[in-house]
Amino acid sequence: MIVSKGIPLKKLFNWSFHHIVWLFLFMGGVAVLYRFNIISFKIPWLPVSVIGTAVAFYVGFKNNQSYGRMWEARKIWGGIVNDSRAWAMHVDGYITNLNTRTKRSETELQSIKKRLIYRHIGWLYTHREQLLVPTPWEHVSQGGLTTRHAERLEESFGVGLISDKEEFRELKNFLGEEEYIRLKSKANTATQIINEQSRDLRDLREEGLIDDFRHIKMQEILRTFFELQGKNERIKKFPFPRQYANMSYYFVGIFIFLLPFSMMPEVLDAQKINFWLAVPICVLLGWVYIMMELVGDYSENPFQRMSNDIPMLSLCRTIEIDLREILGETELPPPVKAEKGVLM
Repeated sequence: MIVSKGIPLKKLFNWSFHHIVWLFLFMGGVAVLYRFNIISFKIPWLPVSVIGTAVAFYVGFKNNQSYGRMWEARKIWGGIVNDSRAWAMHVDGYITNLNTRTKRSETELQSIKKRLIYRHIGWLYTHREQLLVPTPWEHVSQGGLTTRHAERLEESFGVGLISDKEEFRELKNFLGEEEYIRLKSKANTATQIINEQSRDLRDLREEGLIDDFRHIKMQEILRTFFELQGKNERIKKFPFPRQYANMSYYFVGIFIFLLPFSMMPEVLDAQKINFWLAVPICVLLGWVYIMMELVGDYSENPFQRMSNDIPMLSLCRTIEIDLREILGETELPPPVKAEKGVLM
């Protein structure tokens, strides 16, 4: 997530540099053809402007839908934050000796609470890691120049900015050794971690450490975690409909191709100065449309390891700190800080 007030020009340049290069080559080539009378035909400006207006509306629709996907993902993670705190509160307040036949020591109770809360922290990081696995329609999976550009953006303005150590968020830090080995091999580890929580609650109910009412309340929170996880997985695994995304790309390309054959004759004349005005004007117009397309294109997937992602690591770390403080711990991991104006 970009947290700086403005987008630095360097980042904007890195994001769109290769587009600026081919725009200058294309527009400059057409300008040369007109300047030396190699071609002389002109496309009327009216139909081109109508196409440009239609493309702007279409791209605006796409960007609106892309923003909706991103904002929905942020609301889902807001629900995870709130319900995680509620889970820790219930664990801390509900697990007592109130209904037990054999009283447990405070050390034993604290150990049970720690097991339940740490397992949930492990679920958070595991769910995040699973959401970051690339899908076939994301930029890094496209191959060629697109993949190389996406990998460079990831490294310079994405997951490559994460400066804390990997071992802080490894699942083995939050589960017992046997449980870690058993759950790590599952197809969907995050799902199995929540199910493990449910089994643990069942055992605690049988031991009398929680009563029926509290057992039901805590199971309801686990169900909400399943629901929130499923909503994130829906966004991750169901792409923005390609018929909308791809047609937007083609429409922008058509408009940019037609643009110089209409704009150049309007700007270009026998005077040499106008040759140097015509090219940057057409490049600027083309760049504006390309950037509108790219904004929507890179926003439609909010879990793809780049700067416009949901800041899942920061949210996971915030939850971890809150939950471990509820346990009474004082040695806590540091909060995730923004790097280069990006919070991951």
